Amino acid sequence: MSEKETEGKKPAGRVKRLETRKPGADAAETSVKDLSQIGAATGKAASKDESAGEQKRERVQKIDKQGRAYATGRRKDAVARVWLKPGSGKVTVNERDQSVYFARQTQRLVLNQPFLIVNSVGRYDVIATVKGGGLSGQAGAVRHGISRALENYDPALRSALKKAGMLTRDDRIVERKKVGKHKARRSKQWAKR
Repeated sequence: MSEKETEGKKPAGRVKRLETRKPGADAAETSVKDLSQIGAATGKAASKDESAGEQKRERVQKIDKQGRAYATGRRKDAVARVWLKPGSGKVTVNERDQSVYFARQTQRLVLNQPFLIVNSVGRYDVIATVKGGGLSGQAGAVRHGISRALENYDPALRSALKKAGMLTRDDRIVERKKVGKHKARRSKQWAKR
């Protein structure tokens, strides 16, 4: 069909749909003036809990039969499984004391940051197993695991840990090496002649 032939014709399907529409339907649709009436108009009752998202999710304590809170921490390529229980403050990493496993003071400082933030140094015993990555990544993974385990043991500590950024997984990882470069971004040495 050419443009001249289709110019004068109306789309038949659309005309039929408009003609079959009831005249009182528009009035029912526009009578809703408040958000609470939307549920009634659509046939669904709006509950008070869902109304404005005012209700925050109630967090509960997550403890196993031995009275320990468990959490998994991650950083770079390291993954740490952490168990936390009330005690004297002993931290064991891969069946070794933290001062033996993490020889550098900075790594032990990173490890103990969550306890310093919530003022609970020496109150909890930590047993952690770490796999993958280097010592720096493993220290960060254990820190992340301790933070999450503290939240599981005492949900009231969540706000302080969240504010300090302890519950956020640090997603920075090593950038891959590119073709034609020495490293990820280091270019080959330029020679004048």
